[in-house]
Amino acid sequence: MELLALGTFSNKTIAETVGVNQHLVKEIDKKRLEKNYTLEGTKLKKPERTTRCLGIDEFKLHDGYIFATIIVDMQTGHILWIYYGKGKQGIYDFIDHVGREWMEQVECISCDMNARYYQAFEEKCDWIQPVFDHFHIIKNFNEKVVSEVRKDEQRRLRKEGRFKEADQFKKTRFILTSKRETLAKKDQDAKEGKTISKGSPLFGIEDIYCKPGNLSKLEELIKENELIFTLELIKEKLDQAYEQIDESRMAAIIIDIIDICEDSGNKHLKWFENLLDKHFEGIIAHATFQITNGRLEGINNKIKTLRRQAYGYRDDEYFFLKIIDASRVKYVRNPKSHKILH
Repeated sequence: MELLALGTFSNKTIAETVGVNQHLVKEIDKKRLEKNYTLEGTKLKKPERTTRCLGIDEFKLHDGYIFATIIVDMQTGHILWIYYGKGKQGIYDFIDHVGREWMEQVECISCDMNARYYQAFEEKCDWIQPVFDHFHIIKNFNEKVVSEVRKDEQRRLRKEGRFKEADQFKKTRFILTSKRETLAKKDQDAKEGKTISKGSPLFGIEDIYCKPGNLSKLEELIKENELIFTLELIKEKLDQAYEQIDESRMAAIIIDIIDICEDSGNKHLKWFENLLDKHFEGIIAHATFQITNGRLEGINNKIKTLRRQAYGYRDDEYFFLKIIDASRVKYVRNPKSHKILH
């Protein structure tokens, strides 16, 4: 039981260590999890404490388009609910499970801009404010705007016969999507001769060093291309917006970005304008609640680690219980496994 509760070792490792069948370890572990997190294995226990903020996210369960969804206490990182699929019904079931009195303590829900999530909470608990954090906005901006503008500009310049200028956009995605501070750090690392990857004389692999000139390349692109200048301006304003702790100030900056997108006339920036406008309240709510999806991203990494350790799970119920348990196990860096296993 002690080894299972640590959450560090796979069932196979524990079975080999104590000299029993791996399936027996799984059955013992499943009973332990059911005792801790369920009522006689029929339904999950209700949360012991209330929370001010919930988080919701989905993860890929199996190959194809099969997903599961988790609802998390953003103050503790504990998974409170997990369900098969990614529809609204699972959210309705969670609200029924914890009860209205419990839900009345919740003020906000951190989620991506998937409408079915925040709409489901608004339908049942209209006082809850959705919050869209910096990560989701920047991800959309980089993937749907910066990358697409970069490719469009390359195509336009080649079509106009300006091949030398078009070639300047080669291998610039990292430069265009990174902060100036990041580029400056890369340039400093290059100046100090730091390596990205250590070589191996044994296998004929050479050291790979940081390349210089990142910041100067960005400045060159900004100087020669008005759209790139606009992208950089918006990127800086987004960072400035998410530093605000007053909604009115954050709103003013977001409105400024919307106006810039409108004036640009670019279809990708117009798409981003629509995104900001449609989710305006959830974006500026960040100034009040100051929450990020860091906990959710951490849980997603734990889920991937669990699946990788076990080479996948065929028993979804057991997997879900393992995920719930993993969200409650405190992370210990470099556990002294030799004291337990020997």
